[in-house]
Amino acid sequence: MSFDPIAAVTQNDPYPGYAALAARPELVFDQARKLWLAGSPALVRAVMDNPACRVRPVAEPVPAAIAGGSAGQVFGLLVRMNDGARHAAPKLVLQRALAALPLEVARWRAVLLAQALLTGPGEAGVPPAAGLHGRTGAVPMAAGAAWLEGRRLSAWTFDVPLQTVASLLGFAPSQLPALSLWMRQFVACLSPLSSPEQLALAQHAAQCLLDSFSDLLRSAPVAAESLLGAVLAEAEAAGWNNAQAILANLVGLLSQTYEATAGLIGNAIVALLQAPQRASEGGLALVREVALNDPPIQNTRRFVAEATRIGSVELRPGDVVLLVLAAASRASDAANQAFGFGHGAHTCPGQALAETIAAAAIDVLLPAQALQQGMYAWRYRPSHNARIPEFFKPGEAA
Repeated sequence: MSFDPIAAVTQNDPYPGYAALAARPELVFDQARKLWLAGSPALVRAVMDNPACRVRPVAEPVPAAIAGGSAGQVFGLLVRMNDGARHAAPKLVLQRALAALPLEVARWRAVLLAQALLTGPGEAGVPPAAGLHGRTGAVPMAAGAAWLEGRRLSAWTFDVPLQTVASLLGFAPSQLPALSLWMRQFVACLSPLSSPEQLALAQHAAQCLLDSFSDLLRSAPVAAESLLGAVLAEAEAAGWNNAQAILANLVGLLSQTYEATAGLIGNAIVALLQAPQRASEGGLALVREVALNDPPIQNTRRFVAEATRIGSVELRPGDVVLLVLAAASRASDAANQAFGFGHGAHTCPGQALAETIAAAAIDVLLPAQALQQGMYAWRYRPSHNARIPEFFKPGEAA
């Protein structure tokens, strides 16, 4: 194929190429990249439902570049990086804990943090760290915030979701900036584009994140109403007593929140900059539409562990399938399924939470800064799978 599904992630308009791929009824072999491509909803579902297609290569459960360090320890224990028994019980625990989280409470927490991060320290209320219940009614939106520098707006799209989930887990407001920094450093280990220096920093950041959760668990009785309390209660009920795996997946809750939800917020801002009239749709409707039509996670891979068949294509052990999620989500037969949030056993349990936080961020931003065409320009962060805009003002250094 002449279409490059990896380069497409950071192109201004990759969607004609995605549409052509989504129309293909069978897997397509990409000779240049030595992998199979799946772009239609039916093919993406078939691969994700096939137990022979794993989330990691059998011979390399942890990327060699980070194996042996704290980042590799976290990676190897993440629910989303495992299949079978190592995936089932932890996934159930996280599903149940997140399902029990009141979305209105999450929205309120996100609103307050979004306000605080827009207007600056001390100018907006920051929510308490522990119990989830309490005030959940309408919260006044920040108004009249200064026109942000592009880099500050970009950082805001990352910090709002990360700090919201960290707060819901029980971290104190004073701890949130450090968590944002460590997570920014840690996620470098998930990218094949990272330098050796970034990977070394990610190892240190992973240990800091693990230590932070260990300290949180030891410092005081965990509030039963917190998200952390819910995770621990569900882990006990499910008999999931692997302390290291629980710590790793608490870090995983933050890492999944960090880039994917930032991309959801950022791509919603792009939609508003392109068509300011869409502000009337409201944050949640806009975010859900963006999750389908300009999703933050554009592709993912599956690694064939044993001989299997998808459609008429015979796959062999060692084959790799690139699932082009952004193509499948926009297809006419997608049935409004946002494939960026996964499918089947690997459906993201945090979809509703991510959409709620992203919508709250947009609802705070709109009264504070009326977004207009030409107000910001943007480019996409270098990535093989995540579509995350970086903003800059016209004339500001890109």
